Amino acid sequence: MSARNQSDVLMSSLPVVMLRELWAYRGFVLASVHRELRARYMGSQFGLAWAVIHPFALILLYTLVFSNLMRPTLAGHDQPIAYSIYLCAGLLTWTFFSELLGRSVGIFVNNANLLKKVSFPKLTLPLISIFSSLLHYCIIMALFLTFLMLIAKFPGWVTLAALPVIIILVAFTIGLGILAGTINVFYRDIEQFTVLILQFWFWFTPIVYVRAILPEWLSDLLGWNPVLPIVAAMQAIFLDHRAPEWSTLLYPATLAMLLLGLGFLVYLRLAGEIVDEL
Repeated sequence: MSARNQSDVLMSSLPVVMLRELWAYRGFVLASVHRELRARYMGSQFGLAWAVIHPFALILLYTLVFSNLMRPTLAGHDQPIAYSIYLCAGLLTWTFFSELLGRSVGIFVNNANLLKKVSFPKLTLPLISIFSSLLHYCIIMALFLTFLMLIAKFPGWVTLAALPVIIILVAFTIGLGILAGTINVFYRDIEQFTVLILQFWFWFTPIVYVRAILPEWLSDLLGWNPVLPIVAAMQAIFLDHRAPEWSTLLYPATLAMLLLGLGFLVYLRLAGEIVDEL
């Protein structure tokens, strides 16, 4: 067998090997998620309440500032609570995205000491970030759904349509995160640049405002934002009580697959140098 054929066989078997390694370290992943959960909630005076306080403060601020201004732009929704639901659906989704992306970009650099001292699959670190962020998001969403039930605005079975939307968002975020996180090991400005980009990215996503109020040229420009159809899908589910237009999710889903492939390719090329660079 030629060297090239051996290399091709090795590359094709790598995904299987990585999956086996991740499965072998499942206990480490679950223990790390549990430890993060305890550190986040159990170690503070207010505990789980902090999961509500931070997003509630933002939602309250934006509602007080923008509710009267934006309510007329929500077609078919003239109730005061409509804007709050629209805002919650978008803001909670964005918070999950920005938290997971921020953690993923700095995942190798921020765990440099652990990577140098202990031998374990590096990809368990992004996996821990996914499960930890997802658990945090599920807690907040459960509280949001409880609130919708109390005010008789629960969407019903259409809520299940949020599952594939979140899967697309996780795939997109982790693909981008692994790509940027690997590069960040060698160029540390990537993490700081990501923080800056996220600040602008938030305002280029219709969360606080409605896309319909924008000029046509700006609305068309925002169409390139891959997070926009994901946020719009969640807003349609929780505000309009209808399934999203699935065709609009083809763009972020395709981009997610491309980023996952590119992210893992870059990681595989540079994985052997990560610990030395740290």
